Amino acid sequence: MTTLKSAIAVQGDEQAIVKSDFEQQYLEERATFLKSIVDDSISFQMLADATETILRHAFWLARQKQKRSFKEYKKILFDYGWKGEEKKYLKIAAAFQKFSPQELAEIEPSTLYQLAQNKKYKHIIDKFLDLTAITQEAVRSLMKEQRTPEERKPEKPSIWRRTKNGGRYCQIPPIHETDERTGTTLQKMIDEEGLSAQHIVAEAVALRQAYKEGRLAIVEKK
Repeated sequence: MTTLKSAIAVQGDEQAIVKSDFEQQYLEERATFLKSIVDDSISFQMLADATETILRHAFWLARQKQKRSFKEYKKILFDYGWKGEEKKYLKIAAAFQKFSPQELAEIEPSTLYQLAQNKKYKHIIDKFLDLTAITQEAVRSLMKEQRTPEERKPEKPSIWRRTKNGGRYCQIPPIHETDERTGTTLQKMIDEEGLSAQHIVAEAVALRQAYKEGRLAIVEKK
């Protein structure tokens, strides 16, 4: 009986240890999970803080330029080593002057710069006034709507073709005419003169070039 009680006690202790280990593991995993959520939240908050800081500095810089003399303003830039760096911030201040830094905090910094640097986004910034919340997703959606497919430039016609060995040759595209005059005339020259089409075309091109350069003149019969 004593042996049985002892065995039950040992089994109970083992279960308690297993349960304790399980609870410890659960608590550790939960703590890690909660920490990751907090870290993510802090990370995005830091990004929002960065956007606000950029905007506050841009607005402050614009005020300094407005209220100070040119000499005083330039001295501030010189003292802080910012000469030449202020332009992009003044553009930000001009672009987002209708908004507060808090309203734009959810826009990530690079998008903020992108919007301010390009005048084509001005009407997109004006549309911010219609948004319930100015989020990164909403801004990107407006920017995507702005993009129009670029007009594809027609390819420049080329008569050149490549050979397998890397050389090239000239190939004239088909000539479509209702009266077939060019084809008929060329065929008649080939038949009567015994020359190749290539030779006749080469002569025709040479004559036309000479005429353009003034080395050949058309004389009308009287």
